[in-house]
Amino acid sequence: MDKLKNTVFYKKWNDSQVTEEVAVGHCDEDWATENEIYTRTESPTSTEPATICGARRNDIFTVDDALEAVGFGKYHWKICLFTGLSWIGDAMEMMILSILGPQLHCEWRLPGYKVALITSVVFIGMGIGSPLWGNVSDKYGRRRGLIACMMWTLYYGLLSSFAPQYSWIITLRALVGFGLGGAPQAVTLYSEFLPVKARGVCVMLIAAFWALGAVCEVVLALLVMPTLGWRWLLGLSVIPMAVFVLLSPWLPESPRFDVLTGRSDKAMKTLEQMAKANKKCLPQGRLICRSPQSSRGRVKDLFIPQHLRTTLILWFVWFSNAFCYYGIVLLTTEMFQDGDACGTTQGAKADLCRLECKYLTTEDYKDLLWTTLAEFPGILIVLFAIDRIGRKRSMTLGFFMFALCILPMYSCIGRISLTILIFVARAAISGGYQVVFVYTPEVFPTEIRALALGTSSGFARVGALVTPFVAQVLLRYSANVTLSVYWVCALLAGIAALLLPIETLGRTMQERGAEPEPEAERTSSSQ
Repeated sequence: MDKLKNTVFYKKWNDSQVTEEVAVGHCDEDWATENEIYTRTESPTSTEPATICGARRNDIFTVDDALEAVGFGKYHWKICLFTGLSWIGDAMEMMILSILGPQLHCEWRLPGYKVALITSVVFIGMGIGSPLWGNVSDKYGRRRGLIACMMWTLYYGLLSSFAPQYSWIITLRALVGFGLGGAPQAVTLYSEFLPVKARGVCVMLIAAFWALGAVCEVVLALLVMPTLGWRWLLGLSVIPMAVFVLLSPWLPESPRFDVLTGRSDKAMKTLEQMAKANKKCLPQGRLICRSPQSSRGRVKDLFIPQHLRTTLILWFVWFSNAFCYYGIVLLTTEMFQDGDACGTTQGAKADLCRLECKYLTTEDYKDLLWTTLAEFPGILIVLFAIDRIGRKRSMTLGFFMFALCILPMYSCIGRISLTILIFVARAAISGGYQVVFVYTPEVFPTEIRALALGTSSGFARVGALVTPFVAQVLLRYSANVTLSVYWVCALLAGIAALLLPIETLGRTMQERGAEPEPEAERTSSSQ
């Protein structure tokens, strides 16, 4: 079959003397009139792969049609790597919290509540920043929102390494947390480039970058802390974000966002680059043009009848994921602190504000590394399940497996058994946590997708902020009550996930909230 040039001509059918050359994707004001438009192409003179295949009368296509046509290829791997850099940076900044606190506790002789505040202010900043960055991404673009939050985090993360005293470290880490609140927009951007069949697995690859970042931070701490100290650790931990910012001029804007805002010419340019890189052809005809959508990123749109139930359930699911995930991370340290698996059942511990400290040793870093590696089995399990049993059931599976692992901990079991249970519980909850990152962008339309992800992430930060009071404070008084809180939360969240009204497996992404679902999608969601 002959290859075709990228230039397509449109000609008004009732006027054979007038020919209009219009770049594919540009709006033609006569499109909705009585004048029919047909498409013709010239013979090829180039040996480069064509990005537009064929030409038939009155053919049009959507962004979804274009993404399905070009499939998953080299272009998507590039975006995956670039957005993955931001996810690595996010994970490294989060893992610092488990290392920085004990170090400053000893070096600056901080009481316990001040050490806890170093962690708390980061989650407070993230809780505030997440919905705000989501609003920015819906109004001004996913690319701009992600680059801005990474630049913000890079700047204040680097300044943190020069903090002269406690008040400075608290302020700067809170500002870092505010910037990290925008990191989930990497998922929004990446998911809007993906075809339906590849979306679940490919978004899960972003989770692998998060796990990789967590492992890298522990390894970096193992190398840097014994010799150079925590300031160098903070400074070196921003390297992935610095690389992302330097390479960010290449990062394209989402074609879905461009179409939503009336910039179909830019959307078409991005789709042509994607087709060329993947060596595939775009559909025949022209990209559908729409009037710009100005009412983007409105919080009230999350509560319209179409989205209300989904919004409220997802907020609870996000809260529970973070509450259980960071809870099991903190419980790991607490339950092994005395070297006895039953040590936490002995009642209240020493004064919470004691100034005694213990520097992290090489063995501590190794234990932390092994615990962090539990992320990868969880991701592998979910990768297998997410496109087979669906998003809703995959989330439920993660919560129920976590709850099942909690039950044996009520008994006084050996250290090895406890280690295995904690490992499996963390793998289950971390895997389920990643599924909700896949589901949330899929279930909301483009006009509020980033805001929905941002507000949901904000509720996750509330869960992360609350869980230390359970895993560290309540545990000092009753281990059984502490375990019961996590068991009940996981059980309720698993049920809530099943009650979500829409299953997004095989569902195309909506552009606008008012669009009706195709019959096939409604049938799929009811199964």
